[in-house]
Amino acid sequence: MGNSSQRAFVQIFDGPGQALRTEWWPLPEIGAGDVLVEVQLATICGSDLHTIAGHRQEPTPSILGHEGVGRVVSVGNERRTITPGDRVTWSIADSCGTCPLCTETHLPQKCRSLFKYGHAAITDGSGLNGCYASHIVLRRGTHIVKVPDLLPDNVVAPANCALATMVNAVSRLPDPCRSVVIQGGGLLGLYACALLHERGVEHVFCVEVSEQRLKQIGLFGGIPVDGRPGHYLQSRAAITAVAQYGVDAVIEVAGVAALVPEGIRLLRPGGFYGLVGMVHPHTQLDLTGEQIIRKCLTIYGVHNYAPWHLDRAIQFLEQTVRKYPYPVLVSPPFPLTELDSAIQVAQAKDWHRVSVRTQI
Repeated sequence: MGNSSQRAFVQIFDGPGQALRTEWWPLPEIGAGDVLVEVQLATICGSDLHTIAGHRQEPTPSILGHEGVGRVVSVGNERRTITPGDRVTWSIADSCGTCPLCTETHLPQKCRSLFKYGHAAITDGSGLNGCYASHIVLRRGTHIVKVPDLLPDNVVAPANCALATMVNAVSRLPDPCRSVVIQGGGLLGLYACALLHERGVEHVFCVEVSEQRLKQIGLFGGIPVDGRPGHYLQSRAAITAVAQYGVDAVIEVAGVAALVPEGIRLLRPGGFYGLVGMVHPHTQLDLTGEQIIRKCLTIYGVHNYAPWHLDRAIQFLEQTVRKYPYPVLVSPPFPLTELDSAIQVAQAKDWHRVSVRTQI
């Protein structure tokens, strides 16, 4: 299929309803501070599926994919801590590091000149902007983290999106925090269970409607709560039994606006509500200001993360990889040449993440 040592194999997305197309590109000359990485494994995130389905609009043509792990091929000058051969993962965003959002409000993920991998046109820079390719060029403002050898690729790949985001989300919770309800038992929810369990939260309840996913919650330190119609009211008794006046925090990761009124009801006065999953337009809330004011609630939104959250995510995996069965969350890898089949499997939602082996 070509000389992969000198060229990059890419899968190009032209828009919803259009077939992916493959091309071979010459590897680019990298600039100061940039890093060329050979992608080893990528995973398909829900936001990729939303883009493919047309639920969110991104520039095209593009190379999708932002969750990945790879090995450094070459390094532009000014990068003194990364060397060829290093196994790495990287932040989902490239930030300038100098604007007020980067330096004053500590939200580099909202940088005024933000660039997001897997969300950019191939006409932007080198074009190697996404993980569904054999190579990716990481820009100078991208945070790069070396990956410990004991962490398998399929454990690392989702960390630079889902896990780092949840590290950010749980960092906002009150201290002490004895009881939390997580709304949604997908990958974000399971990561939240593990993070909070390790933090020492006594009661980590996770509400889910999928029977298969309910069985996984206990494996990651959570208490399963059956959210299916006809089951939830009885299941909720487990929450009220230990939190008579309400739980300390609720974290929404299901992406379903209709769950918010129940989350408000479950919170104690002074409780915290983190909104994480509703990153799509169909999220109008049935909520009054009075509900927030009378319970003295704190409501916060979390979108992506800062570099230090990714550092903590990789550290957390290193500390807990032998404790939690992270590999069961990710499918066996599809070859990059069969990305269309991998997408179909991801759309079926039988796996939390479907993986793609990107080496050609």
